Amino acid sequence: MSSSPPVSWLVTGATGQLGTDLRAVLAGRDGDTVTALGRAQLDLTDEDGVRATVRGWLVAAEGRGDRPVLLNAAAYTAVDAAEADEDTAALLNGTAPGWLAQELAGRGRLVHVSTDYVFDGAATTPYGAGDTPAPRTAYGRTKLAGERAVAAVDDDAVVVRTAWVYAAHGSNFVRTMLRLEGERDTVPVVADQTGSPTWSADLAAGLVELAATGTRGVLHATDAGSTTWHGLAREVFARTGADPDRVLPTTTEAFPRPAQRPAYSVLDPASWTAAGLTPLPAWQQSLQVCLDQLRSPGAA
Repeated sequence: MSSSPPVSWLVTGATGQLGTDLRAVLAGRDGDTVTALGRAQLDLTDEDGVRATVRGWLVAAEGRGDRPVLLNAAAYTAVDAAEADEDTAALLNGTAPGWLAQELAGRGRLVHVSTDYVFDGAATTPYGAGDTPAPRTAYGRTKLAGERAVAAVDDDAVVVRTAWVYAAHGSNFVRTMLRLEGERDTVPVVADQTGSPTWSADLAAGLVELAATGTRGVLHATDAGSTTWHGLAREVFARTGADPDRVLPTTTEAFPRPAQRPAYSVLDPASWTAAGLTPLPAWQQSLQVCLDQLRSPGAA
């Protein structure tokens, strides 16, 4: 009986939240080869450098008889800064994914991560993968451009939109709430934005599972269920033994930011399950696992 060839993985954005968790998932795969590149190792604004790096990785993978898979977790994610620096965001989020797709065409698989910000946030029911994007921010526009650049190559590639990602490491909303709980008597948090908190480790496992399939097009992947930022903060407080009533509801208007935040960011996971992929867990369940990790000795 023949077996599948080993996989040669290339992870971009490897030092970010998702990239770190992708490395952790891939570390347990015997026989595979993992190349993990952070910003210091791969400058996605340098076209010649990007193309040369991907070509070198492909040649090495092909020489070993491996199946090449590139997981693109790199992005310009400073949503507010992008409003004043859209050119740089467009290069990283919009143009560079096209370079990756072009280099992999006919030679390997690309899994490209996108965002809920491609939608306008005006919906009241979950966004489907086939719904029409209408970004209202520079970040959203540039991420949509990246989706289209990947789709234009029309090869073995898949785009995965996600939302409200947090991890047991790095800078994110959950870790910020844990810090503020110890610093302040009360913490105001917006209660008029709704989305699906998604643990990066869940998403990473899902992306690796997806990479083994032939699914193409656009999928949505978030942890199951939805809440507001206020609801998420209350859950963090309650699950760590703090009084959730110390989290006070406030409005988006009370916290003006350069980039408009979507009022509604819930993504419909039907495209994910229709592809036969394992549904991501309920957000409350994964939040508890994350908090348990953060309380363990040696947590980041």
